Amino acid sequence: MANYKPFYILLSVVALVVNFIGIRADFFTDDPGLYASIAKNMLYRHDALQLFTYNTDWLDKPHFPFWAILVSFKLFGVSAWAYRLPALLFFLLSLLYTYLFTRRFYTKEIALAAVLILMTAQHLLLSNLDVRAEPYLMALIIGSIYHIARYNVKATGKHLLLAALLTACAIMTKGIFVIVAIYGALVGQFIAQKKILHLFHPKWLLLYLLTFLLTIPELYALYVQFDAHPEKTVFGRQNVSGIRWFLWDSQFGRFINQGPIQQKKGGDKFFFVHTLLWAFLPWCLLFYYSLYQTFKSIWRKVKLPEYYTLSGGLLLLLLFSLSRFQLPFYTNILFPLFAIITAPYCFKQLTRSGETYRKVVLLLFAIALPLIIVAIHLLAKPASNLYFIVALILFGSIAAAIIIKVKETPYKIFMLTCCSVLFANFYLNTVIFPLVASYNSQIPAAKYANRPEFSDARLYSLRMSNNSFQFYSNKPVEFIPLERFKDFKPAGKTLFFASQASVDYLNNTHADFKIIRSFIDYPQENVLPKFINVATRGQVLSKAYLISK
Repeated sequence: MANYKPFYILLSVVALVVNFIGIRADFFTDDPGLYASIAKNMLYRHDALQLFTYNTDWLDKPHFPFWAILVSFKLFGVSAWAYRLPALLFFLLSLLYTYLFTRRFYTKEIALAAVLILMTAQHLLLSNLDVRAEPYLMALIIGSIYHIARYNVKATGKHLLLAALLTACAIMTKGIFVIVAIYGALVGQFIAQKKILHLFHPKWLLLYLLTFLLTIPELYALYVQFDAHPEKTVFGRQNVSGIRWFLWDSQFGRFINQGPIQQKKGGDKFFFVHTLLWAFLPWCLLFYYSLYQTFKSIWRKVKLPEYYTLSGGLLLLLLFSLSRFQLPFYTNILFPLFAIITAPYCFKQLTRSGETYRKVVLLLFAIALPLIIVAIHLLAKPASNLYFIVALILFGSIAAAIIIKVKETPYKIFMLTCCSVLFANFYLNTVIFPLVASYNSQIPAAKYANRPEFSDARLYSLRMSNNSFQFYSNKPVEFIPLERFKDFKPAGKTLFFASQASVDYLNNTHADFKIIRSFIDYPQENVLPKFINVATRGQVLSKAYLISK
């Protein structure tokens, strides 16, 4: 890679542009609207400890991401880009820690490759637009493992404090299960070194204690909102302990499917195996090969440079697979570890069959992704071809330069693969996802409700999932269950946001209401082929409404 430093710099800069280019885009799924609305409520209530949505107590996720978003809103105002900004900064931090960790145990070339793999992983590129908690967790987990690895070699106060702080923040982002990856990495390293009893050495006990102390803000916030108020009704019952939920129900309760939030369907033990085929695209098949070779080396008693990434990544992946709660974006938090596992096999000399496998599985994506994007563009027929033409010229020029200037086949294929996935996601982030967002009826409905003639109207939602409407509205939005609408007697002027399905229900139950305004709506979060095809798009579109009583 050192011989091709200009290409690495160019691809890295372009990768950062592609990851950041959607920062100002409108929301097109529900979760970002929910997280942003909760942080907005914290700002307007002047309360950083309690989480509310639709003016009701919310107990589902810990506080750390909301604190980060709150700081951003305080500094830059409430907007979609200010919501995404802290997550993208943590994404940059994950790149830094991925490089620092890899450089400790591998060559600079492998460290640079690991960073570029991470920047071009498909679901990560998507998640930096459709932001949830994963960018935070990526940085916090790989950062914790890095400082633990440094602390393992030399017990300095800096690495003790940073390891404890990042681990505590990770726990306050997703819960205590994240320590499976963090401390699981340490356990794997100790097992390989035959030093497992070192886990109970005073320096490690000090780390565990400091991590717990730094997690106290989360416990205190939960106590203030829930444990100090047993009269509150949460999950349909009273006497709900926020601390118990944090320590048990949200973690082990979900794992054994006995918490207040349960999954009806049984989990697929191989869900994440096949999910990685697209989520960690275009590196997934090479990652599986890397795992095979790594385990073969362990079986042959060949010493590995480190065991942190393998044990930490696979332990948490196994835990996810055994749980019934299985969502594709769960894997993102492990991508730094997977990138480090994969990177050594991008350029090293392999057997003849290994070289062929690497060439085929990378060229497969390098060729297929641009063809898929061209097909999507022809079917979607967007109003402007500008971004498509820009993408063709920019990435076509980069690909041509790589083909001409890069002589060694492994490097050429690696860079072309990066170029292809960046081309695909540049187009998706500038054309397709903004197109989907333009059919999110909640945004124009909220902007319509913000008009001066409704300044004295109270706003309501008939579903808890109308969170883009809640975020883009200038006033608090309250929730009224659909079945209670008929008997609800509002005081003063009111506006209700209702989907087509909600309006159909109200008509069927002979509820009295008046339609104020209708909006075109795409009621899906998944981008269906019928939506992509402009000729069939109308078949999957619906309507949403602002109504009043």
